[in-house]
Amino acid sequence: MLRKTKGFLKDYGTSCLIIFAVFAVLTGLAYPLFMTGFAQVAFNNKANGSIVKQDGKSVGSELIGQSFTGPSYFHGRPSAAGTNGYDATASGGSNLGPTNPKLTQLISQRAAQVRQENGLAPDAKVPADLVESSASGLDPDISPASALLQVKRVAQARNLPAAVVLELVKGHVQDRQLSVLGEQRVNVLDLNMALDRMSKQI
Repeated sequence: MLRKTKGFLKDYGTSCLIIFAVFAVLTGLAYPLFMTGFAQVAFNNKANGSIVKQDGKSVGSELIGQSFTGPSYFHGRPSAAGTNGYDATASGGSNLGPTNPKLTQLISQRAAQVRQENGLAPDAKVPADLVESSASGLDPDISPASALLQVKRVAQARNLPAAVVLELVKGHVQDRQLSVLGEQRVNVLDLNMALDRMSKQI
């Protein structure tokens, strides 16, 4: 009986090792290679980070926000990622709760700055996404309302008709995903690149 048990355990152990090896190759090597190859063929741009190029050079990603501060550019959401914001290696929010006095003060300062930069009244309402950072700190989009609020400033800084800049913004409003997910949005990098191209043509 003891010999039969040892023989069974030996066969069982061998079978387990074979099964382990087979699934290790399938799930750890074959499947990842297949999915990587499929993604490169079917979704090449997305698989490689949705890189945005201008004049043959990489200038950013559609998925990662950048800092635009000049008056002639549309500004994105504030960022708490890293010391100076928009640090892709330190993605994250400020971790300040809604009752934290520091957050209240920070939002008030940002709102005042937005009003000043765009020539708004001291009590004018400001879209939340222009004063609150996102959870990732790298949100590349702003709401259409935030983009429209900046049209006058950008047009004046570039000496362009406000109506022309307004139409440019409207043309860059992206609809909800699958028409139901999320909200309408404007990619700031894409909009600013289109703005630069327009300025060169005029």
